[in-house]
Amino acid sequence: MSLPPATTGPATAGHDTTGHGGGVHAAWLPPEAFAPLGSRRVLVRGDGMLVDTVFDEVERACAGHGGRADRTAGDREVDLVLALRDAGPLPAPAAALARAAGAGGPLGAEGFALARAEGVTVVLADAPAGLLYGLFHVVRLGAAAFEGDHPARRHAPAMARRMLDHWDNVDVHPVMGQVERGYAGGSIFWRAGAARRDLDRVRAYGRLLAACGVNAISVNNVNVHATEARLLTGRLGDVAELADALRPYGVRVHLSVTFAAPVVLGGLPTADPLDPAVRAWWAAATRQVYERIPDFGGYVVKADSEGQPGPFTYGRDHADGANLLAEALAPFGGVVHWRAFVYNHRQDWRDRSTDRARAAYDHFAPLDGRFRDNVVVQAKFGPIDFQPREPVSPVLAAMPATRLAVEFQVTQEYTGQQQHVCYLAPCWSEVLTFAPWGPGGPTVADVAAGSGPGPATGGGLAAVANVGDDPFWTGHPLAQANLYAYGRLAWDPGLDPIAVLDEWIDLTFPASTVGDPALVRETLHAVMDDSWRTYERYTAPLGVGFMVSPARHHYGPDVDGYEYSRWGTYHFADRDGVGVDRTRATGTGFTGQYPQPWSQVYESLSDCPDELLLFFHHVPYGHVLRSGSTVIQHIYDTHFAGVQQVAQMRQRWRRLAGVIDPAVHARVAERLDEQLRCAIEWRDQVNTYFFRKSGVPDVRGRAIH
Repeated sequence: MSLPPATTGPATAGHDTTGHGGGVHAAWLPPEAFAPLGSRRVLVRGDGMLVDTVFDEVERACAGHGGRADRTAGDREVDLVLALRDAGPLPAPAAALARAAGAGGPLGAEGFALARAEGVTVVLADAPAGLLYGLFHVVRLGAAAFEGDHPARRHAPAMARRMLDHWDNVDVHPVMGQVERGYAGGSIFWRAGAARRDLDRVRAYGRLLAACGVNAISVNNVNVHATEARLLTGRLGDVAELADALRPYGVRVHLSVTFAAPVVLGGLPTADPLDPAVRAWWAAATRQVYERIPDFGGYVVKADSEGQPGPFTYGRDHADGANLLAEALAPFGGVVHWRAFVYNHRQDWRDRSTDRARAAYDHFAPLDGRFRDNVVVQAKFGPIDFQPREPVSPVLAAMPATRLAVEFQVTQEYTGQQQHVCYLAPCWSEVLTFAPWGPGGPTVADVAAGSGPGPATGGGLAAVANVGDDPFWTGHPLAQANLYAYGRLAWDPGLDPIAVLDEWIDLTFPASTVGDPALVRETLHAVMDDSWRTYERYTAPLGVGFMVSPARHHYGPDVDGYEYSRWGTYHFADRDGVGVDRTRATGTGFTGQYPQPWSQVYESLSDCPDELLLFFHHVPYGHVLRSGSTVIQHIYDTHFAGVQQVAQMRQRWRRLAGVIDPAVHARVAERLDEQLRCAIEWRDQVNTYFFRKSGVPDVRGRAIH
């Protein structure tokens, strides 16, 4: 196999991983990150495609940094051994270290152990994927992997499936373009109705994913249109090419399919999941997929949601629909990810008994226990739609007999669209460590990993991807940190998000490539650590959400943009107050979908956390928060503070001019200018709206238009 071409060198540090004109940013895998490994004597032992990938990575690093790469033990001294447990004899003292590293029993399909003594570092794995992840762990450790002694430590992913969903269209959609909710250019897979076939770029992407821990992707939009539907049959070869390019990095390909495929592709008169002819069609189509792609991961389905076809057409439910596909996939070990994002998108804003937040639970909780073992119900982390602040979805506590995957959105649809700095790992960490049954009980991460209170094995994590064909992969160079952090938290949900950011900084801005490493680290933390909460401060307050502009595809403010729409995303602001009453006592009853203690906490006006108050309660503007501020004053204060914080971020970033890669600096500076402009727009529109609604002035006398 061949690796993506190397970068062009220190003068353009972090660029040109694929040989494209103008260069493609190396993200968290610049050549300099491999210097500690590449300057050592390295032995790689074992067989298999992924072991070949490990050796190729080591060989290239050693060629660039003066080390030596071997595949046979011999008598030569070594500094690092990367070996499969059954690969045969190792040189001493590596053999003794390997025995110590493997003493705790099996390491699993993706696990590895690392130990160091007497000047030798050993990474041991049971399977090739584990060795690949062990290699990238050594790269993350940098020089520390070769200093002092390390007692044997075992590493294994908490989630078996760590997946990215690409909302990439094969044809350019007339509204959503080449990539729906894409903020980094076009697709790296598709262009204008055809396969892009830039497989160097795809391989480089797979390499980035393996280095942060992602092991699965779906390659097309969950909103499956006519051309995309044919990827299952007539255009399966295009999918196979992507699978071939990603396989050397342990990334399995999945495909979004339309539930109506037997009709639109097979010519059947029905897609009824209980019809024998429909079942036979799916079985035959799936068999052909596995004949072409033996390690195919499975299907992703959006059904009976926002106009997509589904089993409701035939009087069936989601268990019937999901089990149909699961039956076809089961002989091959595949899974179906069946999205729980199902709700009435034609609501009447005057009907306050209808609540979009209730929908996923109402549809899916009654079906618990009816799904086949290879069905993964994929639920958004919150009950609405990836807002900057939502409560954890009650679905995640309601289906103990069903495999559940938690879905995040790495692409920044509602968090600044990669025009704004918004480091999302602190948000995801809060979700993953949330305990639905109360403090000390199982967490959301436990549910996703399969160690929750019920019998179901976990479905893992899934997230909407944020990359495109932009030279920086994510449009905003700092948005790369979200993709990196997603993979790392999927591997280990207990990681500190700020420590993960440190990892990303060390890899992306190696000390040898910047003028002042301490200043770079200090600046990036100052800009990014609190950026999610900064974004929250200048946008929708106290969990109410969805004050975005429909005309600009959810970018920028429009306080009433969805208030009288069919989509069910309301804030119900009037002259007396704001917020949605979701209590059991007087509202939609949504709080009753939670187990105790959260059902009572969210029901109680006095106990509900401030940051979620308007999600659960309609309150007067003068209501005093637990912080001591009134709701209206909190709105004013946070919107002024948010703008001030963005101005400080921009000022801090300017200090890095001449210190880091000029192209990176210029792109971020341009985006920070736009972020400040947009934050001011948010502040003025939101504050003005609520001043005019409430008639209550700012106690600090600041200008509100």
